[in-house]
Amino acid sequence: MKTYLKTLGRMFSHHITRFLSIIFIVLLAVGFSSGIGSANTKIDRSLSDYYSANSVSDIILKSKSDDGFSSDDVAAVGELLTCGGVAPKIGTGMSVDVQLEYPDGNSYLTRIYFIDDFSTSVEDWQINTAEVISSVTVGEDDIAAYAQQSNRALAGVAEGSELTIDFVDILDQLSVQDTGEGLDDTTKNLIEMFLPEEDRIKQVTIAGTIQSPLMFAFDGEPSYVNGEDAEIPETGTGLGELVTIQNAIWLSSDIIPSLMGNALLPTGDMYISLSPQDHGGIFTEEYKEYIEGASEELAALFTPQPAEGEVAESTVQIIDLYDNFSFYSLHSYSQKVQALGWVLVVAFIFVTALVVFSNVSRLMEEERGQVACLRTLGYSAFKIIFKYALFAAIATGIGGVAGYFVGSGVSIFVFEVFGYSYAMPPMSGYFDVTFFLIVFCIIVAAIMFATLFSGIKMTTETPANLLRPKPPKAGKKVIFEHIPWLWNLLSFKYKSTVRNVLRYRSRFLMTVISVAISMALVMGGLAILDLCTTGLIQSDSIIGIAIMIIAFAGLLTAVVVYTLTNINISERNRELATLMVLGYHDGEVSGYIYREIYIDALVGIIFGYPLAALLIWVVFTMIGIGTLGGISWYMWLAAPCVVALFTWLVTILLRRKIVRIDMNESLKAIE
Repeated sequence: MKTYLKTLGRMFSHHITRFLSIIFIVLLAVGFSSGIGSANTKIDRSLSDYYSANSVSDIILKSKSDDGFSSDDVAAVGELLTCGGVAPKIGTGMSVDVQLEYPDGNSYLTRIYFIDDFSTSVEDWQINTAEVISSVTVGEDDIAAYAQQSNRALAGVAEGSELTIDFVDILDQLSVQDTGEGLDDTTKNLIEMFLPEEDRIKQVTIAGTIQSPLMFAFDGEPSYVNGEDAEIPETGTGLGELVTIQNAIWLSSDIIPSLMGNALLPTGDMYISLSPQDHGGIFTEEYKEYIEGASEELAALFTPQPAEGEVAESTVQIIDLYDNFSFYSLHSYSQKVQALGWVLVVAFIFVTALVVFSNVSRLMEEERGQVACLRTLGYSAFKIIFKYALFAAIATGIGGVAGYFVGSGVSIFVFEVFGYSYAMPPMSGYFDVTFFLIVFCIIVAAIMFATLFSGIKMTTETPANLLRPKPPKAGKKVIFEHIPWLWNLLSFKYKSTVRNVLRYRSRFLMTVISVAISMALVMGGLAILDLCTTGLIQSDSIIGIAIMIIAFAGLLTAVVVYTLTNINISERNRELATLMVLGYHDGEVSGYIYREIYIDALVGIIFGYPLAALLIWVVFTMIGIGTLGGISWYMWLAAPCVVALFTWLVTILLRRKIVRIDMNESLKAIE
């Protein structure tokens, strides 16, 4: 046992570089994949907490009748939806989408909320409570209004500014929306005759700016003027031909004038926050079923008994939280990010297994003599393999623990970059451990399999064979030597490079496969970036994620190339030392290795193109946007440049290791 422990300790001290390479590759794989994959849950949890804290309306009823909702309607809804003695919170008002001229001289399509029982104190709102961004004191006789400020286009609207609201103009715009024609002159004259100017035209003062929980997407949201059947894109990737609102203001319904005892704009909206239910979040099946049930009851309540021969038709339009563009588009985007996480898991696991297999295989080759001694001393194959499995397991465990914190940081980063497209709710501290554990367990299984495969292959040899140095591969002509005119064009150093590249096929294949996967990941990130820059995805947040994918893919390239090249150098110390003894300069010796790296990387890039096409097809299929043919041509040229850059950085880092080879020790070694 003492001998066994000594060999174990020596393995950790003498192979620290391999130990660290396993840690870093696991850290990258676990951290990035779990961080991307768990960001969806963090965003959904944050939205659910925001929904609860701000009493966001689960359902909005919009009346189709000219009379709007009466107090009896509100009472009936409250009685219908009371659950367990807890009545729902109900707010009423009227909302219209109209062009409104702002102090900057521009006219924006604006949603005006006329709220019943409106309070100048936002904190007093009982439903759809908003966060006060800033506020000013207004005069007692001024009409106070709050402006929505999640949209960047109106970030310059200052508190204290005055807006002019002309109710005749509002009615004219609503008439265009309903009938396609505005008010005729006779109607306008009648309104102006019976309504004094102070009732028709209101000067309202912006008392403050708020962030409403109903609207927080910077790109606007579909306007009511699109009609009831307007198609809202499920992916939230842009509103296409839909008319979009740019801002919103909140006013008291008391300022709505009445004509001959009837309000010009009746109470046409009812905001309903249902009684608290343990449904586990607003994006769960339990919540969806709960809302569907309430919606069916409401539809039945507002569907009058039809006359004989007529079809029953509800007098209300029901809008639930899944129809809220801000909520649903943010949720939809986060789901796309999670889908990317699963694609990346597959790629990272494959590369991780390759790197660990190379590391452990070379480690065992270097310790052939120790394995032989342990076999001779009576140690079983299991105990010998366990030593190397422990080496890989400890490195994997450290990498996994570090990957957990990296993944948590990545999920926070994803949440923050979504702030470029949304006024994000307070971030939940929840991190999806489930996704992390799935990724980590799969990677542990892959690493252990690679270690066991290498160990079984080694321990099946007899101790006598293990004590002998592994014989070098027999020299033979490479494929290019059978093409004399091409082979003769090469100088000696390039002939040597080509022979080395093609002679060590396993090393060559591992490098090519790893670089090809890295190339595919880089190209995947560039393809997503291209979707954003060409307008197919109108989201600054996705740009941030695409850039992060490119950066991590580049780091993966660097770690893989560094690890495999470091193994290559270790295997050929004697060969490199011989070149130094023969008088080769540092640059020439380094170039001996560099040329092989660049050739391997070039071949990996070439094979990376079809792999990238496959990956992009999978990604585009999962997110439901984009085509291979639609990717800009320059993105296909940018990807190899990124891979080449990180490969070049690796060669710079490895130069020191090459030129500092101990010639005496290397030439004494038996190969």
